[in-house]
Order: sequence, then C-alpha cells, then structure tokens
Amino acid sequence: MIEVHIMAEQVFYGLAILTIGSAIFALESRELIYGAIGLALSMLGIAGFFILLDAPFVAMFQIAVYVGAVAVLVIFTVMLVRTNELFTKREDKNRRIAGIVFAFIFMIVIGLILLGSELSKASIGELKIDNITQKIGGEMLTYYSPAFILLALVLAGSIIGALTLARREDVDNSYERVN
Repeated sequence: MIEVHIMAEQVFYGLAILTIGSAIFALESRELIYGAIGLALSMLGIAGFFILLDAPFVAMFQIAVYVGAVAVLVIFTVMLVRTNELFTKREDKNRRIAGIVFAFIFMIVIGLILLGSELSKASIGELKIDNITQKIGGEMLTYYSPAFILLALVLAGSIIGALTLARREDVDNSYERVN
C-alpha cells in the first residue's frame, strides 16, 4: 500500500512538472505554433490529474474538448494564417511584469474564494458511484442541456472564425483581377 502511495506521489510530481513547464513554455514561446503545442501539453497534464483523481470521464472530456478541439483549432488557425505581423511583434517588459502580477493576484483571490466556500467541508457520504454518475447524466441531459448547446454553438463559431481567418487574401485578389 505504501509503494502505491509513493508511486502516485511521483506521478503527481511528474504531471505537475509537465503541466506547469508546458504552460510556462506556452506563455514564453516566441513562435505561436510552439505556444499552441505547449498549451495542448499543459491540457494533457491536467487530464492526467483527473486520472489520478479517479475521474476518467472528466479526463477524457478534457482531452476530447480542450486538447482535441480547442488546441487543434488554435494550431490549425496559426498554421493557416501565418502572416508576418503575427511573428514580428515585440513584447514590452512592463506588460510581462503586469501579467505576472495579475496572475498571482488572480491565483490568490481564487484560492481565498475556494478556502472560504463550503467546498472544503463537502463530503460524499454514503452515495454510491452509480448514483453519482446517474445524477450527473440526468443533469447533463435536462438542466445543463442549454449550456451544452451554447458550448456547441461557441465551438462552431470558433471554427467558422478560424476558416474566415484562414482565407487567403492572395486568392481573393487573383479572383478580382480575372473579373
């Protein structure tokens, strides 16, 4: 039993290093494509945390939606749009410092909110896993269905936006010259 606990702790530290390291790489990368790949790796690390928490459904949802849809959409958009204006912009040092300060303040506020909430006192009690999954499924199909429909529309809109950004200007100009 102790060996399993030590192994889980090592896996946790490995996932933490992967997630935080790839998130920092995504933020600090000069190339947008490498930043998007770092973002996808960070999201995979978060899915690994869900697997450690024995929540495989949430982990697969994380991989399918965030890694499979959002990160791939960002990568395709960056690869299709590739204009020089995206890659020649220089960062201001004051913006970087302000971003780091804002991130720390945001983390502290979220931590204080979570510590002050009733979430730290919550317990599952004698609920069985089957009852929990049935309740989650029922809520997803009834109460939260408008949110899922809205989420699907947002993803569809982002795909349409990516296609609009990916439309090449030189193809449009050549069509106008012919007519």
